[in-house]
Parts: sequence; structure tokens; C-alpha cells
Amino acid sequence: MKTEKNDIKIKVCMGPGGIATGGADVIKVFKDDLASANIKAKIGKGCSLHKVGCFGLCARDVLVDVIVGKNKTTYQYVKPDMVPRIVKEHLIENNPVSEWTVGDDYYSFYNKQIKVVLSEFSEVDPEDIDTYTAVGGYEATKKVLTKFTPEKTIAIIKKSGIRGRGGAGFPTGVKWEICRKVESDQKFIICNADEGDPGAFMDRAVIEGNPHSVIEGMIIGAYAIGATKGYVYVRAEYPLAVERLTIAIKQARGKNLLGENILGTKFNFDVRLKLGAGAFVCGEETALIASIEGQRGMPRAKPPFPVHSGLWGKPTVINNVETLANVPYIIRKGADWFSSFGTEKSKGTKVFALTGKVKNTGLIEVPMGILLREIIYDIGGGIEGGKAFKAVQTGGPSGGCIPAELVDINVDYESLAKVGSIVGSGGMVVLDDTDCMVSIAKFFLEFTQAESCGKCVPCRVGTKRLLEILDRITAGKGREGDIELLEDLGNDIKLSSLCGLGQTAPNPILSTIKYFRHEYEAHIKEQKCPAKVCKDLIEYGILEEFCKGCGACLRVCPSKAITGEKKKPHIISVDVCIKCGACFDVCKFKAVKKE
Repeated sequence: MKTEKNDIKIKVCMGPGGIATGGADVIKVFKDDLASANIKAKIGKGCSLHKVGCFGLCARDVLVDVIVGKNKTTYQYVKPDMVPRIVKEHLIENNPVSEWTVGDDYYSFYNKQIKVVLSEFSEVDPEDIDTYTAVGGYEATKKVLTKFTPEKTIAIIKKSGIRGRGGAGFPTGVKWEICRKVESDQKFIICNADEGDPGAFMDRAVIEGNPHSVIEGMIIGAYAIGATKGYVYVRAEYPLAVERLTIAIKQARGKNLLGENILGTKFNFDVRLKLGAGAFVCGEETALIASIEGQRGMPRAKPPFPVHSGLWGKPTVINNVETLANVPYIIRKGADWFSSFGTEKSKGTKVFALTGKVKNTGLIEVPMGILLREIIYDIGGGIEGGKAFKAVQTGGPSGGCIPAELVDINVDYESLAKVGSIVGSGGMVVLDDTDCMVSIAKFFLEFTQAESCGKCVPCRVGTKRLLEILDRITAGKGREGDIELLEDLGNDIKLSSLCGLGQTAPNPILSTIKYFRHEYEAHIKEQKCPAKVCKDLIEYGILEEFCKGCGACLRVCPSKAITGEKKKPHIISVDVCIKCGACFDVCKFKAVKKE
């Protein structure tokens, strides 16, 4: 049997999850087996075997779409040794391997999503510009450069209502308009891709999945404000993003989409990459500018704001990756189309990295205003392991923890701010009843304290004092008045810190005290960790009536704290136990207690 390449399309997820779980090997085996079966296919434009960006449901990678004619079948958890059977049974015998295909729960992950930025991830090969132009890529650039004035372009962005997706939520069109009106012989536009929040991978996935959408957004933004040069400030820790951006910029130059006289017009604009060294504070725009200029990445006082005096003292617009990736779609489909999603004040969609104790972890895009419950239960599939939902941490280290009783809150800028959290750049970490909220606050504060640049005293010293108090509380040495001290110091740091890092660093502490004060009190007054997480506040023992004397716990104990004869109840020496929990995890009879 000989099948023509246009009859079959195979799309393999090569986002971070797909690569980590063996996507490259899956593609290689597909290529070899298709050739052996005399099915014409090769990797490249116009052919039947494609690498594409993140499918979204990273927990099921490697995900593979097999399209025969108009029929699409999606396979999950694909390994290289599964490919020969898929080729033989599905592509040759026309009989999909049903036990490897996704079920209804897979599609429920997408039912309440609305994709704009992520809409073409399954269509575009991130290393092939022609696959992007095939789905309408760079049409917005042509429209703007040939039909719109800069002022009209800005008016469309303003009308759409899009706000910065990097965390602050400032209206994008207003920022562009301010910069447009500033007179200067040179202006810059910068894409802020310095994503560093724990548990966040939105911007990285967008760049790795569709880098041309970001470049196109920069071109349109540059035209609108009158910039001729642009920078993408991206972390060096994201080698795949850097690689695909480098390829995309080269390809765009080759198509006269960057450089001199773009598309035959008088507009000149080019983009350079600047690799960041991983400093979280460089996500703050003035620190980012300092880093590009070759200085130490430290923020400065504002005003002046970058739109008036930014890179090398010139007017500069800084937009987040997701913000820029939205721009081509707004131009192509219209401001009214974009503003039809979301709420009155929070327009459009938002990309989130859904992680933590939820069944379906991955990359999602939802309309602003969606209920938190819908994200966690309808999209996320609920809490894994049958545990109880306890809280969700949004906005990364700068955000707060939202308790289970507020699960019906709308997810938008205003609603989250009212309850002490933020949308941020899009991190969303789900917590269950085994998580200690004091420990969670400590985790995020450890991060921000380590990432403080040290320039201002409130952040440099204040976060260290906060961390010392939390260390004391989780070690069972908390004192009366510590909770009030955390609140007072946290509010002072928010009010007096120089930049957004210090101004938001206390948020995880203040929000957990607000909603989980009883856990702080239990740590301080009872020397107990209700979630049984803080090592210094828990103790392991063995229940004689359940212990079978099998010796499993004895064999895994690294400190030899367990003694006992075979088939007789064992004993844990509290003085020797290092509280690693290995005995608790290995016991099949639930004889090890943790209290």
C-alpha cells in the first residue's frame, strides 16, 4: 500500500513537556517506520510529519495527533516503541489503536478554554516560518504597514482593552500612545521574556511554540510607537526558547519582515536577543533595562518611566511575551472580537501554567472572568489522589493564596486583587490539605529574599527579618506577637520598597495569615503543624496493633532509628529519627503514624 503524504498528517508535541518525555525520539521512529511502510513523509514544510508547540495537557505527553483525511485521533503517553504499532494498525490498516487514544477527560480539559495566543500551537512548526504564514501569520504586519497609520494602530489596541499580561495590568494601548507622543531621535521596544516565577512556564511555552507571533507583535508595536530597534530579553536558562527565537529572527529577516524597508515600505526595524543571567529582579522593567545596558540588574526609582526615558535614556516600551503575542490576532480579527472575551475591565483571555496538586497539569488559556472553580475542577480535573482542595497560589512569589471557600471567585485583575492576590504573569499552583500554609509562605519568601537585589533597605533587610520569623515558627520556636509582627513588617515593606519585587514579596505571608491564621497559631501556641509538614513539629511512631514486623521500614530507614525482631512490632527511636518519612511511605499496613 502506498499512501500519499497529503492524505496523512502527524503532529508531535515538541513543547517542553513533549521534549522531556521523548518527543524527538518519537518523531525519529515515526520517520523511519513511515519510510519502511512506503508512506512518504519527512520533517519539514508541507510534509506530513510535524513537530509543533505545546498541546497544553503536559501531564499526558508525549501527545501525538494523527490525522487521516478529515479524521483526527490523539494519542497520549506515546513512547518510541509504540510508534510501529500506530503506523501498522492506524496508518496502514486504518484501525486506530484505541487503548492508547485520549478519552473524554482529555477533551474536557479544553472545553472551557478559549485560545488566542495558543490557538495555532498545533498548526505551527516553531522552526518554520512558512507554517506560520500558512495560518495567517504576518498578515497583520502587512495590514498595519500598508493600510494603517501608527495612530490608527494604537487606537485599535486601545479599543481592544488589552492590558499588560506581565502582572501589572497596565493598558497596552495607553502605554504605546504615551511613548508615541514623546519626541526623540530613537525609540526602543523590548519584549520581557525574563520569566522566573516558580511553577510558571507560560512565556517560555509561547516563545517555544510560536516565536513568530511574538516577533510580529514587536514589529507592530515598533511601528506604532516609532521604534527602529527592539530587544527580546530572555533567560539563558531557556535554551530551546533562545534557539527557536534565533531561528525565527533569521527567517523573518530572510522574508524582509525585519531590517530595512520592511515589505517594501519605508519602515525600518530589527530585533536582537539579550540573554539574562537568571536574576528574578530583572523582570522589573528598569532592572531589565540596566541589564541590557551592561549594568548590574537593579531597579531605579520612577518617574521617569521608561516610556519617557528608558534604554540608554530613550523612550522605551516594554511588553510581556503574552501581551505581544496577542497583538497580531487583535489586528487580524479586530478589537471588538478580542474585547468580546473577558469582563468589562479585564478584556480578552489569559494564559496560565496550571500546576500543583491538580490532576491535569499544563498550559491553559481561559477568558478573563472565568470562575476559579471551573479552572480547578472542569479544566484541571479536580484534586489528585482524592485529597481536599485547600488553596490556590496565583501570581507567583508576588501573589497570594486564595482559600477553598473563595473557589467561586472570578479570575480577573480586579477580583483577585480584592482578595489579596494578583493575576501576575500567570502562575497558578493548586494546593491540597496536605500542604502547610506557613511552609508555603516560607517557600515563596525564601525565593524573593534570595532574589532581592539588595538596593533598598526595606526589601534587603525586611524580607530577611520576615524569613527569620517564619523559620522560627516552623521550627516550633514561635513567640506570642509573631503573627502581628509579620503583618506590621509585611505592610511596611510593601509601602516602602523601591520596586515591585519588594512591594509584593509579603503577599504570600499576608494572604495566608488572613485566611489560615489558625495554622500560624497552631505552630506557635501548640507547636503543631496541622498538615504534618514542618519536620521540627512532627514525630513518627509505630502502632503495635497494626505492625506485622515485616521489616520494610527497618530496611529503608537511613538513620537506623528503627529496631525490632521479625514478625514482632518494631519501635522508632525519636532521638535518632531524622523525620525523613521513608518508613511512613513504605509501610503497607498503615502501622507508622505521623503526628
